[in-house]
Amino acid sequence: MNGQPSADVLDRVRDIPIYRSSIERGHFPLLEKSEIARGFPDNWMTPRLAEALAAGEAEFVLSTGTNHARMQIIRPPYFLLNSYYRLWSEHPDISATWEEGCRRVSLTTVLATEHVARVNARKRGAEPDAEPGLAARRLDARTFYVNLRLDPALWEREDVERMLAEMRTAERAHPRGRYHLDCSGNHLAHLLNKVNQWGLWDEFPQPASIVHAYEYTPVNVRRFLRQYFACPIIDLFGSTELGYLYYSDRRGRYRPYLDRMSVELLPVAPGSTIHNLIVTSVRNPYMPLIRYRSGDCVRTLDGSPDPDKISSFCGREKELLPTPHGPVAQGDLDERVAAASPRIFLHQLRLTGDTEAALHYTTFDGRPLGAAESAALASGVGELTARRCRLEHRTHIAIGKSGKYAWLAKDVGPTRTGQS
Repeated sequence: MNGQPSADVLDRVRDIPIYRSSIERGHFPLLEKSEIARGFPDNWMTPRLAEALAAGEAEFVLSTGTNHARMQIIRPPYFLLNSYYRLWSEHPDISATWEEGCRRVSLTTVLATEHVARVNARKRGAEPDAEPGLAARRLDARTFYVNLRLDPALWEREDVERMLAEMRTAERAHPRGRYHLDCSGNHLAHLLNKVNQWGLWDEFPQPASIVHAYEYTPVNVRRFLRQYFACPIIDLFGSTELGYLYYSDRRGRYRPYLDRMSVELLPVAPGSTIHNLIVTSVRNPYMPLIRYRSGDCVRTLDGSPDPDKISSFCGREKELLPTPHGPVAQGDLDERVAAASPRIFLHQLRLTGDTEAALHYTTFDGRPLGAAESAALASGVGELTARRCRLEHRTHIAIGKSGKYAWLAKDVGPTRTGQS
């Protein structure tokens, strides 16, 4: 695109105040989140949008704010859900579970559950319950949410037994006992650990298809999930403001899903093979985004800026770690961790000085790494980050306020320590 949208896109944005100067200049600079927020919502307001808001055909929502300040946006009701449903219904590996009418159980952040409970309470003209029941956590006839705790590592047995019982209601709703599991990969891995710990496998209904779509899913977590499930396990990539843009197949290869969208890739630094994902999208008719810097980083098969060769979504631009040999992304560290040991579950890099770092990690079995794996891990992380790396085994790494994990920290709060 290189700064010049197509004639069709120009026609769709011509009346939107934020784009007027770009149309006059004949060039569209990168659209930053800060620019979207400046003067919001007047910088987006048109007579059509005002009518849509008054009619309930458009609504104000907040982005999740996992890796950046929460951003207010305008979109049609159920915009992200409809994007998910359409992709699910068309995905070559899992469309059968959509067509069968399988219920969707969502095991993800408590913030998502609380959002659904608030919406349902608002419809009733009431305040949401502190611990909403299953009916209050139904998004629609097909989807309900099960997690009621911020940190899945701290789920108690009664939490797990309740969630498994609720999952069985989805299973029983299908004549052949099939359901679709939507999740954060990390949350599902925590659930599997708890099921193993308490011997609850007879209570766990096996899903017919799985999608993880809420945060970066580490390589080892993907491996761990594949050990327990024979069904397709699919990754979706998207955002609150854009909907879903890419999906993996059951073998992990990514495919574009760029309905009314186009993308550009720009290196995050001169010579870097990590690229910023720049998106032009008119999928949301009320807030079309032209050359929007999403903040997401990708790698390609050959290091080139060719969007058709995207091989991985490797983290967020604001979380890149500067090093003497160029920026390092979350996915880069994850690859080193996975190469050292498949037993590592969560990991977090703590910067302890200009030339030193500590890698906190947990394992699926709770036991620290042996000497050989530890040496390989410390060496690999040290080489990647150009820092002396000290390993610290943990029995717990705290989750963030967003219900997602940070891979990089300059200061980590108290954690329960296992052997080092």
